[in-house]
Amino acid sequence: MNGNGQNRKVGAALVVGGGIGGMQAALDLAESGIKVYLVESKPSIGGVMSQLDKTFPTNDCAMCTIAPRLVSIGRHKDIEILTLSEVERIEGEAGNFKVTLKRKARYVDVAKCTGCGTCVANCPIRYRTQPLDGDIQVRLAPETKTTVDLIIEEHRHRNGPLMLVLQSINAAFSYFPEEVLKYVSQKLDIPLTQVLRVATFYNAFSLRPRGKHIINVCMGTTCYVRGSERLMEKFSDMLKVKPDETTPDMLFTLQSVRCIGCCGLAPAAMVGDAVYGKLATKQVPGIIQKYKE
Repeated sequence: MNGNGQNRKVGAALVVGGGIGGMQAALDLAESGIKVYLVESKPSIGGVMSQLDKTFPTNDCAMCTIAPRLVSIGRHKDIEILTLSEVERIEGEAGNFKVTLKRKARYVDVAKCTGCGTCVANCPIRYRTQPLDGDIQVRLAPETKTTVDLIIEEHRHRNGPLMLVLQSINAAFSYFPEEVLKYVSQKLDIPLTQVLRVATFYNAFSLRPRGKHIINVCMGTTCYVRGSERLMEKFSDMLKVKPDETTPDMLFTLQSVRCIGCCGLAPAAMVGDAVYGKLATKQVPGIIQKYKE
C-alpha cells in the first residue's frame, strides 16, 4: 500500500513456464521496463525445445533458436529465474496480484553453483553401489519372467543396453509393470532410480497398463483447425473411453498428441505405427473394426 493506505500497482510480472514461449514473453516484458519473475517447475529453463535437434517443418536448429534467448535471460537485470518452483495460490485483482510459490529443495547453494557437474557425478542416490536392496524379492509370473529374461539376454552385451531392453519390454507388454522394472534393475545391475528416470521420460513409455493398440489423435494446430477435435470425440464415443483411458478389454488406449509430423495429411491419427491421414469422422468406425478383427 502507499502512504494513503491505498493499494499500489507494482510494475512486475510473473511468467509461468520456462519453455520457448515463456522465455520470449519474459524478454518482451523485461525490454518494456517491467520486472519479470520467470517460474519453471523443472531444474532449468528451456522446456522441450532444449531436447530437440531440429524443429518441424523448417528443420531449423533448435539450439540456434533457443540459445540466444537463454543468454539474454541470464544476463538481463530485470528477469529473475525461479526454477524448481510451482504456483500454489494466486490472490488479488488485475494489477495487484499476490502469488504464493512452492520451491523444491536443491540441496546445493545456488549462489555458489558454477554448473561444474561435480555434485551430479557424486550423487549417492543416482550412483549408489547396489541397484536394488538385496533383501527385496522381485516376483514375476513364470511367463513374464521368461519373456523378460530373453529380452535382457538379447541386449545385455550391447553398449547402453537399458534403452534397448525397455523398448523391447514396452513392445511386449505395452507398458512397464512395476515388478518388471525392479527385475531389470537387478539383472542389469543398474540403480532403480536410473531405470525409472528413463522409463518416465519418454511419452512412448507408460507405467500404467495400456491397450494392445495405441490410438494417437493429433491435436496440433494444423490438425486441430481441420477437425481433429471432432475425430477425438468420435473415437471417444465409439470406444466408450475418454482421452488417456483404456478400454476394459485392454484392446485400445486413446491418446492425444501434439504432432505426428504429417501436417500435409491433417487431420491425422496413428494406430500403432500406421498413419491415417485426411480423416473424416465417418471413417473412424471402420478403423476401429479393422483392429478388432
